[in-house]
Amino acid sequence: MEKLLIDKLLQASVLQKEEWMFLLSERNPELMEYAGEKARQVSLQHFGNKVFARGLIEFTNYCKNNCFYCGIRAGNKKATRYRLTKEEILTCCKIGNDLGFRTFVLQGGEDPYFTDEKLLDIITAIKEKHPDSALTLSFGERSYASYLAFRNAGADRYLSRHETANPEHYSQLHPKNLLALPRKQCLYDLKRIGFQTGTGFMVGSPFQTIENLAEDMLFIADFKPEMLGIGPFIPHKDTAFANFSAGNVELTLFLLSLSRLLLPKVLLPATTALGTLNSQGREKAVLAGANVVMPNLSPIEVRKQYMLYNNKIATGLEAAEGVKKLGESLAAVGYKLVHERGDYFN
Repeated sequence: MEKLLIDKLLQASVLQKEEWMFLLSERNPELMEYAGEKARQVSLQHFGNKVFARGLIEFTNYCKNNCFYCGIRAGNKKATRYRLTKEEILTCCKIGNDLGFRTFVLQGGEDPYFTDEKLLDIITAIKEKHPDSALTLSFGERSYASYLAFRNAGADRYLSRHETANPEHYSQLHPKNLLALPRKQCLYDLKRIGFQTGTGFMVGSPFQTIENLAEDMLFIADFKPEMLGIGPFIPHKDTAFANFSAGNVELTLFLLSLSRLLLPKVLLPATTALGTLNSQGREKAVLAGANVVMPNLSPIEVRKQYMLYNNKIATGLEAAEGVKKLGESLAAVGYKLVHERGDYFN
């Protein structure tokens, strides 16, 4: 029965809520291998053995929000804060460009210091210096007018995880001033404006149920993002969830495979969180259907300060200097790390 649902998903890219719940509840090693094999076939069909490298620049760890799970939340007085200057960001891009990167990901907390004017100046400068490279933005909820201005300035993509599709579960992970509906509205705004849009969720976040995960998959099926970030929840020592268990690696890999079958052409990262929980996490993710990795271009001295969760990889293979080793580890499982733009295509 479970394999029949995998086949149905492969053929029709649709399942009902009860079918999602059944599939996730009945997960076992044999079913995971079956889903992974099908996901690999789909990924190879559309992308060959390419894994796209994105150069990640974590430009600020200030954030006005107080999300209960996040290490850079406003209420964490133990965090050592930093902001990169425009010049430092451009230096990161130059280093990445010299290494061959053709996509940059500008990621940060929701930092009021970075007004639209400042961000537009940075976006324009990056695109002027690197016109052949794609620019992805990821710094949370902004107005429709702000998103439109970023797009008009040349930004190509925007990442904004919905975190959980269930409003009640969302309220368990966030303070009262943050609601699920405005978060989702931002995603619809981004798509309407013309961004390649990415969403996603945490696996194993506090209070999450199998029904919540089924609702996440239904939302993704309806929204049809061009990019999808799925990674395990990892607690941070200075949050309310410090003593909660991390998400399950195997369940995360299973959801990656199911996502590849649901959205065959989606750009699907092998997340840093997976690599944090399992030394072979990113390689396993690629074998489960993922096709994107994001080596870190941020200055070495600030990498450990962008600490969303405990023990986040900040050096070694996550560093841009370790790109060669990352490529070798992917080659060992039959894949090729490439530095082209890797745009979503219909």
